[in-house]
Amino acid sequence: MNTYKLYLESGPKKRKTMVHVPELLGCIANGPTTDQALDSTPQAVRDFLELMARCGEPVNLQAPFQTEIAQHVTEGIWLGNGDPSILFETDLVPVSREEIEVFIKRLEAMAEEVERLVLPLPAETFSAPPSKGRSLEAILEHVLEAEYSYMYAFGKLEGLPGLGSIVHKRDGHILDWLAHVREQEFARLRTLDERERSEPFIHWKYTRTARKVIRRMLEHQWEHLVEIKVRLAEMA
Repeated sequence: MNTYKLYLESGPKKRKTMVHVPELLGCIANGPTTDQALDSTPQAVRDFLELMARCGEPVNLQAPFQTEIAQHVTEGIWLGNGDPSILFETDLVPVSREEIEVFIKRLEAMAEEVERLVLPLPAETFSAPPSKGRSLEAILEHVLEAEYSYMYAFGKLEGLPGLGSIVHKRDGHILDWLAHVREQEFARLRTLDERERSEPFIHWKYTRTARKVIRRMLEHQWEHLVEIKVRLAEMA
């Protein structure tokens, strides 16, 4: 039976918690408490395995699995939200070119699902904020801004605005602009040399690795895909 190791981040009182599953890079679960986040983790794993299967990865959706906590971080600056100061031991593993292609396929599959969900929506449903929270358009603007900031660890992408301007200087619909920016991001990931794919480096005073950057790109996209699904289900 597969045992997936879980890496948790929360404050010392175990309130808002994010559970990371690095063996399924990109898979996370959230909860207002550590117990609730852990309770939601098995379903998050199953949902992410389904995504991997759609990408053509060799997974057995019927195979039983279990989980165990490998690390629980309770000190940081933004715990429970993908704290940028955290570096898990798994982030230090070099990422291969072959893995990068696998991870890009996951990002593409998530982007395709987002498009399928939001493209048919009326403009007012897409852009108008609900009584609580952000509009769907604002969620995708946030996804773009955060994802671009992760990639900025490797330097400015040629032909794109600087960090802080990527949303405001967008060209066309947010989905079209996201797709355009991602083309440049994926091209850059494919050109990472052996040193960039292997060695830790400091960016904005935090230690980064290529695996950590890609992990956060995947996790953040997954987190907000789930948010969009929940929002649309509530609207139905």
